[in-house]
Amino acid sequence: MLFPWSWRDMILCVQGSHPLLAEEKIRRRSLGGLTVNVSEQVMQPLPVVPFQDEAAPPPSVAPTLESKPLQARDPEEDLLCIAKTFSYLRESGWYWGSITASEAKQQLQKTPEGTFLVRDSTHPSYLFTLSVKTNRGPTNVRIEYADSKFRLDSNCLSKPRILAFPDVVSLIQHYVLSCTVESKSEAPYPAPLPPLQKEMVASAVHLKLIRPLGRKDGAPSLQHLCRLQINRSTEETEQLPLPKRMKDYLKLYPFRL
Repeated sequence: MLFPWSWRDMILCVQGSHPLLAEEKIRRRSLGGLTVNVSEQVMQPLPVVPFQDEAAPPPSVAPTLESKPLQARDPEEDLLCIAKTFSYLRESGWYWGSITASEAKQQLQKTPEGTFLVRDSTHPSYLFTLSVKTNRGPTNVRIEYADSKFRLDSNCLSKPRILAFPDVVSLIQHYVLSCTVESKSEAPYPAPLPPLQKEMVASAVHLKLIRPLGRKDGAPSLQHLCRLQINRSTEETEQLPLPKRMKDYLKLYPFRL
């Protein structure tokens, strides 16, 4: 079934066997190796048809390739990646730290659809959570970290199709720019949908990221606002006729939002 918009970067959640924003108990293995049960409001991902199982080889055929041992990861690589992400988030002005889901909901309740913030996750297996105002009200999406990459949390089958980024700000910026492109390309008079598609659209939660919600206890500095304007104007900041000190300042936050 076709919709009048592109689904390339749209995150769509529909009503499943459980309530859309109901409390969901998730059993995961934490970073320290402990198994915990924690409740947090999360969005039900769009159900995906499972892959067909491959046929098993005959018992008489033995595998000829030896399995390669897993390479141990360098903990310092993860530390550097996470430290860089924290540095970017603190510079952004829309990272709210360790506020709870209820506090994030209160901050987003009266904002327009598409307003968002990033906060620390209350689940021990995750570092960050994206809180965003949707067409159904504020909701939360956990941000997963694995192999020095960040991505929006999803089920195992759809995870290979979810893009991963080296830091959280790059992840958020990608979806913000994607939503901007989609909104500009939408037809001014969309074709009417069949009744079944209308029902699906009406029951779906569309996750759009449009405008970050800055912290109220700290307005952005004039230097940061100028840096954002320069980053929005060009990606070749190294080629600008600026002193080295100013170029180094631009590198501390090479983003547009």
